[in-house]
Amino acid sequence: MLVVEAVSVRRGHVQALREVSLSVQAGEVVTLVGANGAGKTTLLYAIAGALPISAGSIRFEGQPLNRLSAEQVARLAINLVPEGRQLFGGLSVLDNLLLGSYLHHVGRWRDLLGDVRHVASKPEVRRNLEIVFQLFPVLRERQSQTASSLSGGEQQMLAIGRALMTSPRLLLLDEPSIGLAPTLVSQLLGTLVQLRQMGLTILLVEQNAHAALRVSDRGYVLETGRIVAEGTARELLNSERVQRAYLGRLPAR
Repeated sequence: MLVVEAVSVRRGHVQALREVSLSVQAGEVVTLVGANGAGKTTLLYAIAGALPISAGSIRFEGQPLNRLSAEQVARLAINLVPEGRQLFGGLSVLDNLLLGSYLHHVGRWRDLLGDVRHVASKPEVRRNLEIVFQLFPVLRERQSQTASSLSGGEQQMLAIGRALMTSPRLLLLDEPSIGLAPTLVSQLLGTLVQLRQMGLTILLVEQNAHAALRVSDRGYVLETGRIVAEGTARELLNSERVQRAYLGRLPAR
């Protein structure tokens, strides 16, 4: 589904990515492992069209993404859930979700801003809302509350829910567990398994490498802008290099 080939990205004077190559097959959960500053977020933003690449190519189902804007990439059913959630804090939970339906209302952005709830009558929007509420029942209960009044875990659920309102086929998730209690991290990652079972493909950047790899099919290790290891999730979990650097222990003998 996604092929990243020899991609390099500069951020100012910094060479953030150096000839990075990876692939994601349809229906997979693939995790990017790496320390802070390794280039993981840069890679997600490059795929999403939010950062230009200086070399290499990115293809989604064979279509080049290199020259597409972030909005054009999103219209191909690729959606990024950024680190920090970036919700509309003063708007209600429901309004945040409905604003995620923008892609289904081309040319009607002004109408959508004027009365966001009118889109809720659309069949696809109703269907997506129901999917989000089934995955995250607390959002149904709190749909009239402002996003800023939610707990950190609830805000992360809302950020993912808003992305699901676009009917994505490839979901890019950047550090979804930051600031969450361990029980919420387990719940959130369990939701990713449900999404995979529903046919969604996921590329995940996650600080909790052990937990993320346990729900993934494959993974890549990124260090100082380069891919230095790859394999199945089991292979990486049992790798002495990955254990030492990211999991805090050596593999069992």
